Amino acid sequence: MALQEKDFIEIEFTGRIKDTGEIFDSNIQADLDTAGLQKQEVKPFAFALGQGMFLKGIDEFLIGKEQGEYNIELSPEKAFGLRSSELVQLMPIKVFAQQKINPVPGAVFNFDGRMGKVLSASGGRVMIDFNHPMAGKTVIYDVKILRKIEDMNEKIGAFVNFLFRKDFNFEVKSNKIVLEVEKAMSKFAQMFEEKFKELFGLGLEIKEIAEQAEKIVEKAVSEKNLDKAKDISEEADPSE
Repeated sequence: MALQEKDFIEIEFTGRIKDTGEIFDSNIQADLDTAGLQKQEVKPFAFALGQGMFLKGIDEFLIGKEQGEYNIELSPEKAFGLRSSELVQLMPIKVFAQQKINPVPGAVFNFDGRMGKVLSASGGRVMIDFNHPMAGKTVIYDVKILRKIEDMNEKIGAFVNFLFRKDFNFEVKSNKIVLEVEKAMSKFAQMFEEKFKELFGLGLEIKEIAEQAEKIVEKAVSEKNLDKAKDISEEADPSE
């Protein structure tokens, strides 16, 4: 059966730069090893078609296709966009000095959620490139559709992992999803209430949970409250 928008699928993929054949992304261990790339966790990628969870060009291509293997060429407009001179900006070097950072060419930093690469540093100014590293490049993706996901819990789990980059506990109760998140994530999670309803036809209830013990320990240590840190650690590991 042909895939439709909002279908959840699981895929293996490898992305290459067309001109050079260089692998820049993959979730296949052998290809990562070939390219000298590392990922914290290597596993098939589960996502919903047409929901902005993967490259738009890949989404558009896969909708209407059957399970199988595909070689997909994407122009810059369909992949990571064209390079923009407006995204190459000058910043005063004192911004880095205040943070005791040496802005050497090639270094990449996070500027309030925007990743920028240092191109040069001279005359008290630093030139930063905020373009995506793959901007302006035609890329080729080898994609293998492993399966269409039918289980509701697996779909919800995949979406939760996509949003938070971690797995939170959840439970489907009657007509709603009860999602357990840390207090710091509560407002962010609530922003996706309509998207949960759109994808799953279920409401969303956020249940705040306590911080993980190790985070509380870290906070206690930073506050030099070592007795508190010791007490929490012993509660978390009663074997000691």
